[in-house]
Amino acid sequence: MGGSSQIRVRVAAPGDREAIQKLLVEAYEEYEHLLPEGRWEEYREELRESAADDRPLARIVAEYDGEIVGAVQLYMSAKEAYGLPELQIDTPIIRYLSVLPKARGKGVATELIKESVRRSRKLGASALHLHTTDIMASAISLYERLGFERAPEKDIQSGPTLVKSYRLPIKEASIL
Repeated sequence: MGGSSQIRVRVAAPGDREAIQKLLVEAYEEYEHLLPEGRWEEYREELRESAADDRPLARIVAEYDGEIVGAVQLYMSAKEAYGLPELQIDTPIIRYLSVLPKARGKGVATELIKESVRRSRKLGASALHLHTTDIMASAISLYERLGFERAPEKDIQSGPTLVKSYRLPIKEASIL
């Protein structure tokens, strides 16, 4: 795989669903042993179901040589993303950012985030949000490099796990 100029970002087509499901499971599988016992099976099913969910504003994929190697889902708010209107996030949220292990380090995730920022800007949004956990350290490092800042007031406590909130102010977003 080469640089980001060879990565094609597009809206997912209905026929991409199976490839996205496979991608999501393969991309998140590395966390299986870090999750509490029994949680991976639940999470794997949640990942698969998300590929068919009609709540995202957009499901965006990244291709390389005609193969889907990355994906992200863009939601309009916390209500659509998590069913949690009480979070009071009424700006776009990205979820399920995923890149196949063989395609990591090539700029795929950055291109998917850039497209999410472009779409958020077109909507007139002031910020783009996401949530993640400490086990996803390399993803957090990427988010911080791209200008996302912690938004602890929007964190989610999920059982024993703190799901940390990050926000990218759209006006200051220099990743485009």
